[in-house]
Formats: sequence, structure tokens, C-alpha cells
Amino acid sequence: QVQLVESGGGLVQPGGSLRLSCAASGRTFSSATMGWFRQVPGTEREFVAVIRWSGGNTNYHYADSVKGRFTISRDNAKNAVYLQMNSLKPEDTAVYYCALEPSRLILSRVWDGGNYDHWGQGTQVTVSS
Repeated sequence: QVQLVESGGGLVQPGGSLRLSCAASGRTFSSATMGWFRQVPGTEREFVAVIRWSGGNTNYHYADSVKGRFTISRDNAKNAVYLQMNSLKPEDTAVYYCALEPSRLILSRVWDGGNYDHWGQGTQVTVSS
């Protein structure tokens, strides 16, 4: 069984930065697809960023709304994935969730949270002055 635990959320002023961490325990997979999603109460879950492996290469993909501001990274030795969030905006306020899919998802499937088997409990990010 895989467990994912997020941390690093909090309250930050617009323009500030936060770094989210997701620690994976239990059975893990070196070729797993790992991503971040976010959700505002009353709205649908939104894709944020993903790391995936394809053709022996590591690929990074971001939602247009965060491109250039957020960076996803992974530390295989620690079974962890991170989301560095810079230049935060009030519209980034949401609960952020880490997701893991043991298989290598093709690009057309990474955007849909329904394709991920494992989820963390979420961490709140609030951007407000």
C-alpha cells in the first residue's frame, strides 16, 4: 500500500513563495507518474504539474496558469516529490494534493486525476494580504 503525505502549505502574501513536499511510503515505483493537483471547495479538482517518464527521459508538464511560476521536482532517494511555488497569486489559493500513479501515464492521461491510484490528504495554501 502506498501512502502519500503532503506538507509545506500555509498562508503567504501575494508575490511570495512556498515549497510543498510529498513523502511517499510503502510500495513505491521508480517509474511512477507523480503529480500535483489543487481544488477550491465547490469547484472541480485542477491539474497543476506532473513528472512522467517517457522513452528514458524525465518530462515535466504544467498547467498554463502556473507555467513559469511553479516547478515540480523529485528526489528518488527520499521517495519524495516537491512543488516550488513562486510569485504566488490569490487565485492560487486551494488545497493542494499529491498524486501517484504506479504506471507510466501517456501525456494525454496526466491531466485527469481519475488516472491516479494514490492520493495524499492535501495541504492548504492561502495567498492573501
